[in-house]
Amino acid sequence: MRRQAEPGSTSSAGEVRSRRLVPGDHPEEACGVFGVLLGSKSSVASFAVFDGLYALQHRGQESAGIAAVHDGRITVVKDLGLVASVFDEATLRSLPGRLAIGHTRYATAGDRSWSNAQPLLHSSDHAEVAVAHNGNLTDGASTTADGARPSDTERIARVVAEALAHAGADTTEVAQAIAGALAELHGAFSLVMTDGRHLIGARDRHGFRPLCVGRLSDGGWVLASETPALDVIGARVERELEPGEVLVIDDHGATQAYIPGSRYQHLCIFEFVYFARPDAKLLGIEVHGARRRMGERLARVAPVEADMVMGVPDSGLPAAEGYALASGIPYGQGLVKNRYIGRTFINPGALQRAHAIRRKLNALEDNVRGKRLIVVDDSVVRGATTRQIVTLLRHAGADAVHLRISSPPYRWPCFYGIDTPSRPELLAARLGEDEIAAELGADSIAYLPLDDLRAAIGLDDGCCDACLTGRYPEVLGETEEAMLGAVGGKLVGSPIRPRSLVAAPGYPERARGEPCTNCSKTGF
Repeated sequence: MRRQAEPGSTSSAGEVRSRRLVPGDHPEEACGVFGVLLGSKSSVASFAVFDGLYALQHRGQESAGIAAVHDGRITVVKDLGLVASVFDEATLRSLPGRLAIGHTRYATAGDRSWSNAQPLLHSSDHAEVAVAHNGNLTDGASTTADGARPSDTERIARVVAEALAHAGADTTEVAQAIAGALAELHGAFSLVMTDGRHLIGARDRHGFRPLCVGRLSDGGWVLASETPALDVIGARVERELEPGEVLVIDDHGATQAYIPGSRYQHLCIFEFVYFARPDAKLLGIEVHGARRRMGERLARVAPVEADMVMGVPDSGLPAAEGYALASGIPYGQGLVKNRYIGRTFINPGALQRAHAIRRKLNALEDNVRGKRLIVVDDSVVRGATTRQIVTLLRHAGADAVHLRISSPPYRWPCFYGIDTPSRPELLAARLGEDEIAAELGADSIAYLPLDDLRAAIGLDDGCCDACLTGRYPEVLGETEEAMLGAVGGKLVGSPIRPRSLVAAPGYPERARGEPCTNCSKTGF
């Protein structure tokens, strides 16, 4: 069996170098996960996984990997870098088989090194499993006999492999065994896995991170973090996995099980604000439309006299369009983004960050000179990037720069799969709005209130907003709980609604356990 390609091996994945990301003003997403079981026995799944990961590249740029199954054997190739730099045609052809999973990573926990790239392949005496994981566990891991502390993904792989070793061959037994094993874990996890026989998807009991399922015209199945990854390979979106759901897929169809105990709807609200692609649908809601409505509401609650509304590329653009539409102020472009730079892998420092922003963004002087600008962005975390943007626009001749943020102030760290700094580093945690404007060099700053954010999305409840409110819905480790106690954070929770929480457009909601007429097995 060919194992995970090691650094310096003959894998065509390329040379491995240790790199660091430049921290920005947005919370950084954890990962993208993808998996496919093709219906055609002559097809190669690794090519479909490559396309799916490419569509999820925005969710992680540090590493990419694919685990492919051929003749019951799992082969993993992974490396640091973007999807297109890790995999070429020759590498993909070396991964035969019609069942494969993939992962693209942004590190939120653990060293940013090859060893933490995924999928992770775990073997025991009686079972083997490859795991692609999006999220963070919050119940601290115990150290092993040799003093090592396993990663979250290692912990997940270990409990799943143990469950598989004691499960029978029936998919119902497999699904129930995995669901029981995952009940031991707390925190955020959306998983795409394979044991060499099945394509397996699972979400934590809160549904913090997204995961959806689709069908291919050849009868195959697809799992992905976001719906556009299904679109790009021609799959039809069926639905989103429910919080706490485990889905086991083989050639005979799909079988559900649920993690025992209470389940909740706590999808991360920042999936709508920033993380997800604008063409993604979450909870049946298209993200672009939600962001545009955020801008419309922002214009109503935070008006200001100006000559032009502009957005910070790319995630600030839909909200800027909405702000311009609602305010009647002309919409224009003030910044050009270098779309070929991707993420900048250099050591973080003040000078390097400033240079990184100039490599990524440049001002359109003729468009901004002499104008009072409303600059719309989705969030401000540390403030370094926003400060550089304000400086760029000032140097280009802007008369005034009014910042309008299409989410509430980001005041609390996230422990559920998002890479955010400690609370003292969060600008809004230590400064008021006037102080933030002065710190960033802006004439003013205003944020969208939480009630308006929820209304723009179309939610009464049902999203995790801990980073905005300090109300944490899931168990935390001792370190996190001690930190929360010191700064006033709270643990909260709300029961899941009795009916299915998500249904793709055109698909009716179903009560748990009702058959889906679009799928092959009762209970899916």
